Amino acid sequence: MSLNESSLAMQRIAEFVDENSFMEIGSQVTARNTDFNLSALKSASDGVITGYGLVDSNLVFIYSQDAGVLNGTIGEMHAKKIANIYDMAMKMGAPVVGFIDCGGVRLQESIDALDGFGLIYAKQVEASGVIPQMSVVFGNCGGGLSVVPALSDFAFIETEKGRMFVNSPDAICGNRVEKCDSAAADFQSEHNGCIDFAGSEEEIFDRIRTLINILPQNNEGDVYTSDCEDDLNRACESMDTMAADPRYLLAELSDSHIFVETKASFAKNMVTGFIQLNGMTIGAVANCAKTYDENGDEAEDFGKRLTPNGCRKAAEFVSFCDAFDIPVLSVTNTTGFATTMCAEKNLAKDMAKLTAAFANADVPKVNLITEEAYGSAYVVMNSKSVGADLVYAWNGAKVGMMDSEMAAKIMYPQADATELKEKRNEYEALCANASAAASRGYVDFMLEPADTRKYLVAAFELLYSKCISPIDKKHTTK
Repeated sequence: MSLNESSLAMQRIAEFVDENSFMEIGSQVTARNTDFNLSALKSASDGVITGYGLVDSNLVFIYSQDAGVLNGTIGEMHAKKIANIYDMAMKMGAPVVGFIDCGGVRLQESIDALDGFGLIYAKQVEASGVIPQMSVVFGNCGGGLSVVPALSDFAFIETEKGRMFVNSPDAICGNRVEKCDSAAADFQSEHNGCIDFAGSEEEIFDRIRTLINILPQNNEGDVYTSDCEDDLNRACESMDTMAADPRYLLAELSDSHIFVETKASFAKNMVTGFIQLNGMTIGAVANCAKTYDENGDEAEDFGKRLTPNGCRKAAEFVSFCDAFDIPVLSVTNTTGFATTMCAEKNLAKDMAKLTAAFANADVPKVNLITEEAYGSAYVVMNSKSVGADLVYAWNGAKVGMMDSEMAAKIMYPQADATELKEKRNEYEALCANASAAASRGYVDFMLEPADTRKYLVAAFELLYSKCISPIDKKHTTK
């Protein structure tokens, strides 16, 4: 058995791919640098195993850093091996999955190693929007290497030994690792906006396999990734009780109740992920008013408010879907924006990013209004005015400038309770309901919640052949 075959890096690959499907590339590559007696050290594969294999019969290119060789540090040849895998993946139109377990930049190679960092970054940017990229942090991922999972489309971290950081916890002023382990999986999952899931190695591999099966292999792939065995006209009972937490709603809508959530622990007031309708993969973006625990009890209440992190999370997700021609469903249930000093610092900029993402996306776009859709928050959530192809609303949904009671108080500040009630009812009838919006063409169809699935299936079937000519420009600045 070779050194590579016995290494943890190779064991991870063998566990991940279909049995006996992995073919290694560049197994004889070693460090080229001889400074500081580096040539005397054993550097099998220069600390990274690269190659390709099958995952549920899908071609995937893989690199796996070997912490047992030079501590998994990145040097010149190490980086070139990873870059070569990216070149091959782009030629073949297949995803790249990277297993990160690295001691950082190789000090003996100095500027050559730094150039290697830049080479990997450049290949990731070149591949962005061409093939899906996934990274898993199994060990250390610190300093400049933390850019790698951040540049990936999907990133995962192993809960026990995975550590991701730009600055180590003890290097942060006023902090120690005992006080706040900012490199730990839970901290990174909740705060950095890069991590899609934290769990065991087995759980992470299952998540990646699901993504590989549900996503197009490349930007020219088809979104029909599976056959549908579910009833296309299946009634979704009690949908109206699921509006507060769209995770349940989306799972109920999807073929065989499959919902693959992304970045679940970050910005929980905005839900992003993938569903399937008649075998077609759909990217879903949904406002989340509340979350519930395993007993069905309310755990968190977000007050139907958009936040900066939520807007940024949704914007990045919509951009990914647009790059790979994945249709987008938005589920709108919002009354406004977060009213905190912290949110105010970034809200306008991140609202702009979300607006630009929806407006720029030329994929099929459908907006479903469930309970309430008020003000600018409603507009930026894929409304008709920013480019939704079809807008549906549940019967009884409220759509307008603001809540009718608040509007009445503003317009009639001197009115007594009786008059305010009268004016509130009048405003709601004229200006604050989905029927009024439909009469002006802003809502295309009103439907019963239980019928949602069959109408969405029909909508995306209709829009499958959507084709528009883009305006002649290089790209937007948002």
